[in-house]
Amino acid sequence: MPARTGKQYIDGLRERPPNLYMSGKKVKDATKEPGLMGGIRTVARLYDLQHDPKVGKEMTYESPTTGDQVGMSFLTPKTHEDLDRRREMMRRWAQITCGMMGRTPDFLNVSLMSMAAAGKYFGQNRPEFEKNIQDYYEMVREKDLVLTHTLVNIQRNRSGAATPLDDSVDLALSVVKETDAGIIVHGARILATLPISDEIAVYPARSHRLPSGAPGKTSFAFAVPCDAPGLKFQCREPFDLERSSFDHPLGSRFEEMDALAFFDNVLVPWERVFLYEDVEMCNEMSLRTHQFLHSGHQVVTKNVVKCEFILGLANLMVKTLGSQEMPQVHNLMAEIIENLEITKALLRAAEVDAELDEWGVMCPVDMPLMVARQQFIMMYPRMGEILHLLGSSSLMALPTEEDFEGPLAEHLNKYLETDFSSAKDRVRLFRLAWDTCCSAFGTRQILYERFFQGDRNRNVVLMNNRYDKEPMSQFVLDFLNQE
Repeated sequence: MPARTGKQYIDGLRERPPNLYMSGKKVKDATKEPGLMGGIRTVARLYDLQHDPKVGKEMTYESPTTGDQVGMSFLTPKTHEDLDRRREMMRRWAQITCGMMGRTPDFLNVSLMSMAAAGKYFGQNRPEFEKNIQDYYEMVREKDLVLTHTLVNIQRNRSGAATPLDDSVDLALSVVKETDAGIIVHGARILATLPISDEIAVYPARSHRLPSGAPGKTSFAFAVPCDAPGLKFQCREPFDLERSSFDHPLGSRFEEMDALAFFDNVLVPWERVFLYEDVEMCNEMSLRTHQFLHSGHQVVTKNVVKCEFILGLANLMVKTLGSQEMPQVHNLMAEIIENLEITKALLRAAEVDAELDEWGVMCPVDMPLMVARQQFIMMYPRMGEILHLLGSSSLMALPTEEDFEGPLAEHLNKYLETDFSSAKDRVRLFRLAWDTCCSAFGTRQILYERFFQGDRNRNVVLMNNRYDKEPMSQFVLDFLNQE
């Protein structure tokens, strides 16, 4: 089938609803559930863009299997032009969400593509796994499915002396039985963002390596439908508070939801198993397949759009207040501009220096993407703080949309007007700023960006280990040895 429409995505959730639990009850129909509907509608908008007469051709490409038009994020890039085409498609999706949805479908689509292209890596574990990962990628591409994923086991003890995986407690997701039909897994994982999906992929995280002595039953990669028997998602409290887009412009649209994933003796058919019982191969999977580079390409593309959104918002805030010529405002605005330009430059560097990898895929280079992601861990919380400083008291005591129809509407229109904006336009703008940096939705964004890129302490170890510092050392030695 060709690239899906938004209606087809929503119909799919109704026909095969994921097993979601929220606010003490099972969700019967996520498409009608307050707190989830806004995010579902936004994902549907992304799919509808694939059929937009103005940009649809930029969002899809011809399937090598069926000849149908399929989503551009599934493209296996072979040239620099392919990378550009894919980035522009991802950028358009990120612009719809203002960069506020970190788990739009393209994130896992590019990951799955890279894993399938490196199918021979999986085949080194077991020959049939090469076909498994390639068949799964093709199935997801042709059906245009939405995937979530979960990477990390729940930890009971984070002290340095704690055993990372302890067989004596039923916490880590593990294989508890093998059958002719497949493996049966039991345990829990965090974090599954966007559980309003068709499928869930489970594979090792790049920055959370299994210890060398880990039981083989805890090392695997697989995928199952989100309605698989025994699979349950416990959603957190929703940050879509069922308010208007005036009152909560971001939370009402972009609640992608985060959940714990509980696997209660879930059967994973053999054809959906991609790695099994090989700790080293699981630990090396992301690096060897370059999955983390393709997902990083999507992430940094999204981060550029998010910086652009913050800069545009900040600029409107200072214009509305008439504060744009104040020296301290120049300093704060310059920080956002620097963040944007650094992120754009690193993204472009990763693309310009891209090369064909051993799997025949045009692959962005790693270090610019790693640096961009590391920097964003610090950039985004700081940009939230900058919005606080620029908005100051204007972020407090904001009226709601209903208040402008209430008994004090005349007072609001009189006293909240500025020399540059009507009262209602001012409040609409600053409610957006509030939802970006102060509300539950906005604070979750800051927490998400602080940790979504991976723990900074782990990342610096990866960066140091991967960066070739020897040429620079030799440069210094050559200088020292000069006559």
